[in-house]
This record gives sequence, structure tokens and C-alpha cells, in this order.
Amino acid sequence: MSAPGDSAKPLSSTALRQLVSDLAGKIDRLEHEVEQLRLDNSNLRLNNQALKDEIARLKNLPPRPPFKPSGMDKATQPRPAAPGRRLGRGVKRDQVTREVTLRAEVPPGSRFKGYKTVVHRDLVVAAEVVRYKRERWVTPGGQTLIAPLPLGVTGGFGPGVRRFCLALHTQGQVTTERLTDLLNGIGLSISKREVVRLLTTDLEAFAQEDRAILKAGLVSSPYITVDDTGARHARRPAVTTQIGGERFCVFRTSRSKSRLNFLSLLRGGCEDYVVNEATLDYLRRQPVEAAVIARLSQLQGQVFRSQMEWWQHLLQCSINIFDRPLLQTLNEAATWGALRHHGLMDNTVVVSDDAGQFRVATHALCWIHAERHLEKLMPASPKQAKAVELVRATIWCFYRGLKLWKQSPTAGAEASFQR
Repeated sequence: MSAPGDSAKPLSSTALRQLVSDLAGKIDRLEHEVEQLRLDNSNLRLNNQALKDEIARLKNLPPRPPFKPSGMDKATQPRPAAPGRRLGRGVKRDQVTREVTLRAEVPPGSRFKGYKTVVHRDLVVAAEVVRYKRERWVTPGGQTLIAPLPLGVTGGFGPGVRRFCLALHTQGQVTTERLTDLLNGIGLSISKREVVRLLTTDLEAFAQEDRAILKAGLVSSPYITVDDTGARHARRPAVTTQIGGERFCVFRTSRSKSRLNFLSLLRGGCEDYVVNEATLDYLRRQPVEAAVIARLSQLQGQVFRSQMEWWQHLLQCSINIFDRPLLQTLNEAATWGALRHHGLMDNTVVVSDDAGQFRVATHALCWIHAERHLEKLMPASPKQAKAVELVRATIWCFYRGLKLWKQSPTAGAEASFQR
């Protein structure tokens, strides 16, 4: 081997060993520097996260959840029997809208061997312009009669155009200018002013439909899942609450996340307060004096159409409405009575993350938050750690059995889960 930079002079064994030693030392130093950079990078990430948490605290934002995500749902998924190609997201949702049989030209004497099916997916977006010719008649008495328009036809644009504009504007964040160009490109003659009018006026029908969906869901669903999160609305802090079931989901944005606010959302737009047996039962489970409940029982069976009317009757019963904790409890009880008066939340189970505002009616925790109680345990010995893991494995096994039963329910098998 030659010396570096001099190809004509070979290195001696001593110089070669010295060169190898120097290179090994440089490699060690480089590894040490890489490890130090890795540690510095880790410290920078920790400091960055600490700064983010401090900024969130100063902004009064909710902190990061202290628990890692649960792997229970993924671990209890049934494994496929044999490896195969995973179906796409839209395969199970495909519904054939039209079936066409294609004829083949075959020579005489051929045998029919069935069909080879090919599913073709396409999207058809077209404008429909309908001219209604309404008959006009004059009665013998001189009165003019005009044939009425079909139900749902009002103005110059149908409900499909409004749904299209609302969906793209609210969910797709498409501007009114692009909406106007898009509709005109499809073949629907419309101006930007008409698009803005469709987005901002006569929305009561959609609000009524939204309230009807919530009411139907609360009446028919055996359980509802609820959760809330912070949100900004009209440049002010607000709270968005999700209420959903197997077949419906609604979102409500309000200024508060109290239990009274949650019960008010469940009323579905009603503003009445009712004193009935459900109201009194709710109060008996709260730290309310028996004398107050006795006075309120004098109003049993009455329905109050507004909050002011409800407060006036409380004053007539010599109940101090300026005691804010007491008034809050009375409002919650009367709102719960209104829910039961309208036939809502009869046997419905409320599934939540154990937040206090959702602890009403029959309450249950979701599986993820139910398992988090195990994360809070701190075993002091290997025996205790083994016991915690055994309980966790039992919960996962029970959850896996529930999922398998849901996929193929059998009569009578649900009794095994109630033991």
C-alpha cells in the first residue's frame, strides 16, 4: 500500500498500523458526534413539544391526551382465512343502477356458457331544465284557476341545485365564483347573485330536516355516541358537540359544554320545560333539599313554553332562582322532563368518554376509554403487572366475541355476554 498522495512510495507495516489506528479513531469520533446529534435532535423535539404545550395552556386550549392510543380495536380484528387482495373502499358500496346484456355474434351450433360480468362505474352530472305548462281555466263565475306546481317546486331552481351548492360550498369549500362557473359549465344558466341567494336564504327547511333527523335518531337508536371539541365560531371560542348513532349523526355548536347545554341539544330545537315524574326523579338523585322538591311537585304535569315562564313559576313556588347552582340543577331536571315528555331517550344508552356533562340517563363508556382505566394503574410488582395484563386480555377477548357476534348474530347468543 502506498502513502496517501504518493503512489510511488509504499507504506511500511508500522506506518500502515498507525494509519489504520488513526482511521479507527476518526470513525469513533464520527460515531460519537452522530450519537450526540441524535440526542440533541431528541432534546429539540422534547423542547418543541414543551413549548407547544405551554402555548396551548396560555391560549386555554385543551391539553394533549396523556394516554397512548389503544390497540384493542386493531388487535381484535378477525384475521382473514387466506391471503388475498384487499378490496377497495368503494367495492362494498357499489349498487348496480342499470344492467345491460351484450349479445355476441357466434357461429351456428355454439353452446351458451353463461355470462362474464364486468362492473363499469361512471358519473353523470347534467342540468335538467323543465318547462311547466300550467293550465288556466275560467269558471262560469269568472274566477281564473291555474294548475298547481308539483310539490317541492318553488322559484326558478330546484332543491337539487341547492343541495349541490350547499355541499360543495360547506364541505368542499368551493367559492361562489367557482360554483357559478361550474354550474354554467354543466349547462345550468345561473348568476353569482342566485348562488349566494341559494346559500343564504330559505334554509328553514334544511333546519327542520336536521331537527327531524335528530329526533328520529333519539327515538329509534338503542344507543348514541357523544363527544365534544373546542371550535371557533363568529370569532369567539365555542364548543362543537357530536351526537350520533348507527344511522344518523348531527353536530351542534354552542358557547357552553355543560350538562344543561347537552340536554338542551337533545331536545332538538324545542324550548319548553316540563315538570313530570322524570323531572322529580332527576332531582331526587341530586343534592337538592326535599323542601324544594316538594314545592316543585306542585307544578307536576305542567308544560312551560319558555325559560321566562319557567322562572316565573319557580318564583311563585318560593324557590330562589338567584341561587345559580340550584337554578342550574332545576333547569337540567325540567329539560330532562321535556325530553321524556316528547318520548325521547326512553331506553337510549349514552356512550361517551366519561366526561361529566354526558352522564345522563343510562350511561356507558366506549371501549377505548373503558380500557384507559387500566393505563392509570401502576403495578408495584410483577404479580400485579401480570394481573393487569390478564384483565386487559379478558376485555379484548370479550370485545372480539362481541364483534364476531355482530357480524353474524345468532338467536340466544347475546345471553352469554350478559353473565
